[in-house]
Amino acid sequence: MTTGEPRVAADLAALAEQHGWDGVFTYDAIAIGSLPAHDPWIVMAAMAMQTERVRIGAIVTPPSRRRPWKLAREAMTLDRLSNGRLILPVGLGALDDSAFENVGEPTAARTRAELLDESLAILDGLWSGEPFAFEGQHYRFGPMTFRPTPIQRPRIPIWVVGAWPHERSMRRTLRWDGVYAQVEGIDGIRDVVAWAEREWPAATRNRPWDVVAEGRTPAGDPAVAAATVAQYEAAGATWWIECDWNSVSVKAVRERIVAGPPRPVAG
Repeated sequence: MTTGEPRVAADLAALAEQHGWDGVFTYDAIAIGSLPAHDPWIVMAAMAMQTERVRIGAIVTPPSRRRPWKLAREAMTLDRLSNGRLILPVGLGALDDSAFENVGEPTAARTRAELLDESLAILDGLWSGEPFAFEGQHYRFGPMTFRPTPIQRPRIPIWVVGAWPHERSMRRTLRWDGVYAQVEGIDGIRDVVAWAEREWPAATRNRPWDVVAEGRTPAGDPAVAAATVAQYEAAGATWWIECDWNSVSVKAVRERIVAGPPRPVAG
């Protein structure tokens, strides 16, 4: 959801749960043009308090402009508040957000990628609940023990933006729990899945790894919506994110939620 006050977002999350959706996602931004923005962690906390089943997350969080130990604490707390329903999608961040160059945050892709990799290693280590120290290029600290741990084990699932077909970006996704694929259409998803099946180390092939696709399906034609998503599922996608990043309104989001998720039509 990219619209609505925090209370409205929480009410829409509850509505989505009532109508059979599997997850509700907000977005993480500070200042993008005139787009209204609220802190995603507060919005997700409100969502968690109004729901019991749906997964929640923010698409996408850029760790390069956060302190990873603070992010680790925030995510753990929200995971416990939601009883283990948090997903953490991450990426390099959108540079059209004024909270990058405008405020002195690093903008070079290589630097943001290094910060992302170090941040993810720190999250994983701190969420273990065991003494953890880190020595990297950008972050260094002595042993810390974070308690309590997240409810989800071995960790909160991390989806990583994968810029297909860039090898370094894609290989990063294999180290974590899923890929938010930057591709065009069904063929792009199929290419990502085929690549992963070739490249995935044999030792980790059996662990969960989500393939996330996004797009729009018509609220008024459930058969077309279901058929569209079925094609992505056949190509290897495990999640479909129904989204509209441009002309969204609370009314439009509510109508799409009430129409229900694009699942196969009984018959």
